[in-house]
Amino acid sequence: MTTTTRPGSGSVLITGANGGFGCGIVSKMVSTPELAVYHGIYTTRDGSSAPALKTALASATAKSHSHEVLSLDLSRLASVREVAAGINARVASGKLPPIRALILNAAYNDLGQQAFTEDGFDMGFAATYLGHWLLTLLLLQSMDRQHGRVVVVGGSSYDVHHPIHKLGGYYKDKKWQTLINGDSIDAVAEGTWSSNNDDAPSKAGVRRYGAAKMCAVMMLLELQKRLDADPALSSLSVVGIDPGSMATGIVRRGDWFTRTVLFPVVVPALAPVMAWSGNPTPTFRSVSRSADDLLSAAFDSDPARLRGRYLDGSQLKDVSPEAADEAKRAVVWRDSVKYTHLTSGDTMLVNWA
Repeated sequence: MTTTTRPGSGSVLITGANGGFGCGIVSKMVSTPELAVYHGIYTTRDGSSAPALKTALASATAKSHSHEVLSLDLSRLASVREVAAGINARVASGKLPPIRALILNAAYNDLGQQAFTEDGFDMGFAATYLGHWLLTLLLLQSMDRQHGRVVVVGGSSYDVHHPIHKLGGYYKDKKWQTLINGDSIDAVAEGTWSSNNDDAPSKAGVRRYGAAKMCAVMMLLELQKRLDADPALSSLSVVGIDPGSMATGIVRRGDWFTRTVLFPVVVPALAPVMAWSGNPTPTFRSVSRSADDLLSAAFDSDPARLRGRYLDGSQLKDVSPEAADEAKRAVVWRDSVKYTHLTSGDTMLVNWA
């Protein structure tokens, strides 16, 4: 861990801070005076390297920004528990300001290179969703009780009817148009739903990533409902945001064209053109624009406007019908408790089970 800690008005924790979008958010944080006063807790899988993050923090405007870089492997539940315990202890002792914004940004898109965690879960499911779910439940005790906000980074991947999917035909077959089936999400968690044995790995991987993002969007709605009914946590709010498609390293496991031409060259060229078109929610966006949208959501001055809501950029948007399904959300929550072995002593949320 590297740190330059000083007391401040609160902390902002960002997961996946060494990634393309994570670094974009950090850069906006350190260059915006009213945000730079917050203490940054920037997590990445290996905090000892994180070259992109360190470059973002080396700018002249970042020199006086209180921050620390923590190693957090969201695919390992033991790592999530260890990091959360450390943060909770420091907040409780007054050594760390309470968390004003918890930004769940990290994601793992295998794009067909299917891998599994030491806990036996599909890597994308664990790193994109389950690790975040556990981290959030553990850190509720360290949130700013009056102004705290959890920001869930979603995306078009979770919505099977989003027009962008017509290009690849990922959800053309009706059997893939329902991501959560039956009374369990074991198939999604274990990577047997849309496995590489079911279809071309490139298509199967995109669907698995979409299922993980679906769970994350369901989490935002379900967590807000439970927070609203909790006497001690009812002032906390949760908001989700689709940042659009950006030129980041999330596609580094894709095929040659995707990782060397489409996202590094084509997407950056299209983003400004789409911005000039006046469309408030273009398919392709710059990292800078999406970081602005996310931080605006994280620090919006009207909590009621965004409470339990989902945004496409800066625009309010309804979640997909499947994500809004309360029965399915309950299944995802119940299985998340089971997978993480959460107990009442782990979280201060009253209705955690």
